[in-house]
Amino acid sequence: MSTEIRVPTLGESVTEATVATWFKKPGDAVAVDEMLCELETDKVTVEVPATAAGVMGEIVAAEGETVGVDALLATIVEGSGAASAPAKATKAPAKAEGSGDASVDVMVPTLGESVTEATVSTWFKKVGDTVAQDEMLCELETDKVSVEVPAPAAGILSEIVAAEGTTVGASAKLAVIGGATTSASDTPVTAASATSVGGKDVEDAPSAKKAMAEAGVSRDAVTGSGRDGRIMKDDVAKALAATPAPSAAPASVPRAPVTADDASREERVKMTRLRQTIARRLKESQNTAAMLTTYNEVDMTEVMALRKEYKELFEKKHGTKLGFMSFFTKACCHALREVPEVNAEIDGTDVVYKNFVHMGIAAGTPSGLVVPVIRDADSMSFADIEKAIAEKGKRARDGKLSMAEMQGGTFTISNGGVYGSLMSSPILNPPQSGILGMHKIQDRPMAINGQVVIRPMMYLALSYDHRIVDGKGAVTFLVRVKEALEDPRRLLMDL
Repeated sequence: MSTEIRVPTLGESVTEATVATWFKKPGDAVAVDEMLCELETDKVTVEVPATAAGVMGEIVAAEGETVGVDALLATIVEGSGAASAPAKATKAPAKAEGSGDASVDVMVPTLGESVTEATVSTWFKKVGDTVAQDEMLCELETDKVSVEVPAPAAGILSEIVAAEGTTVGASAKLAVIGGATTSASDTPVTAASATSVGGKDVEDAPSAKKAMAEAGVSRDAVTGSGRDGRIMKDDVAKALAATPAPSAAPASVPRAPVTADDASREERVKMTRLRQTIARRLKESQNTAAMLTTYNEVDMTEVMALRKEYKELFEKKHGTKLGFMSFFTKACCHALREVPEVNAEIDGTDVVYKNFVHMGIAAGTPSGLVVPVIRDADSMSFADIEKAIAEKGKRARDGKLSMAEMQGGTFTISNGGVYGSLMSSPILNPPQSGILGMHKIQDRPMAINGQVVIRPMMYLALSYDHRIVDGKGAVTFLVRVKEALEDPRRLLMDL
């Protein structure tokens, strides 16, 4: 007897979905309510559970296929081989001789402020494998970062509770280590997977080894940033970014070509979870907020002169360079006090006004745009702001920002000028209601007191949520920023 697995009701007006991921393959044992696959619609992700226990039969709709409501996805053969418990919870064989008697739960580590879930992307170990303490077991992906989960104890991986593709909560159990001991010495690291550094055997992160193998990169070509020189996944990415791309044909599978010549010049690469999240959040921002952009321009003469006059003394005293970002941060904090709705957010039918400024500073990284947050920027000095921007910018480029460091921002500054952008309309970073776009400083002829003079000018753009920020407030904000930058003494006088 077999049971059909069909597409569930997807919601009002939603008529089709795409099969994103199969968590089971034909022949796998499944339990009732165990997740079989994940469907994606234009609005939500839907997980499809098993309606009966048994063995996975035929998969009718493969990954990437578009299916309608009630379409047949797969079949489950009931009876012989039926699972009484989820297959992902398969027990390991008897513990190895000499291992301890205790079992230790492997839990989801702290993911960061307001982050409530993650997706299990890769298991580096399988049930029955021997693991060392601190050896990487699996990798989780959240909206912004990848988190590698180390073994809390040495022993045998006796149970995997959350299979690859499973979405888990912030305090969920991932696996169980049986015969656990508190010392990694019970499970020595093999020479093939470790490198001696300073007399110590160092186990590279499994995700890093996998990335090096896929890219054909030698371990000697990568500098490890982890403990004791351990190579992490981000270290491989940085090494690849610094190495010219090989001329060999890409390993990814091209889509159906128009011509044979086009096929050899195309490459299909699956979007990272970070890039998918960026795409989703930007589109959600456009769909949710009544976004509008207003523009102005600022004469940077006074700021540039002030910076030139004091930059050496500033760096000598504070140990950090004086840049333009501290002036813009100060100017925005000054303007936000006068126009508090730009620093507010909508929560249902309420407007939440923030009596503080947690300033987001957008930073480009090899993996995509991230926005580290400088907390209480309104109460910081120029030197404190410059130090915070430099430190968080470096951590962003190195891929070492924690989730907590990218949460809670109330306003954002994005500087496209560093890439040469002359004019753009930045997209809101929800749930924030305002974002300032900086641009390239360019000499332009300006009429000053009836005379045409050359001045270093920058276009400013403020994108704002028109649901709570009126045009008057948006224009006033930009004018105040302009005034503060064109006469920086106003910041000292609080004018």
